[in-house]
Amino acid sequence: MNTFAAENWLLLAIAGAVLLILLWWIIAASRRTRVTIDRRDTLDEGAAPAARNQALIDAPPAATGTFVNAPLPPDVPEAIGGAGAAVAAAAAMADVRAGEIAEEDAAESDRPGVGDSDDLTRIKGLGPKLAGTLNALGITRFDQIAGWSDADIDRIDAQLGRFQGRIRRDDWTGQARLLASGDEAAFATRFGAS
Repeated sequence: MNTFAAENWLLLAIAGAVLLILLWWIIAASRRTRVTIDRRDTLDEGAAPAARNQALIDAPPAATGTFVNAPLPPDVPEAIGGAGAAVAAAAAMADVRAGEIAEEDAAESDRPGVGDSDDLTRIKGLGPKLAGTLNALGITRFDQIAGWSDADIDRIDAQLGRFQGRIRRDDWTGQARLLASGDEAAFATRFGAS
């Protein structure tokens, strides 16, 4: 075999080169893909209408509101290690908690002055945007602001974003105390007419 390779090394080299070129051509030819681009827009003359996601259009509306009357999930077989009992207990606790919340809301609305909201923008330095932020945090009345401690002020102030520092600088608690008590004269004297 060595004598054959030694005598025909040139032919073997040419055959190897041809084989490599043939392999490269086969691999490269299979990688070529033709990309056709349809550059027409849906607004162009004769174009098809825009494709819509029909599944989203035909889907029923998403559920809204509370899930107090939602059906309980089906029981899970005991073979899963008692998960069915845990799910049933969690569902029962959710029903109990929903009843407690409804009772608390009813009791809250029976107290005088509770449930009413004050115009928080009467406080100097508290505009509509800040009033909306406070409302989102559950603060809607002057007496709530008047009762803030230093820890409450720090907690609320951290949630005011770029308006941090306004609570102490504009003395919201002092203003709220006067407005909650209805002392309009003292408020106008100290902070100006609203």
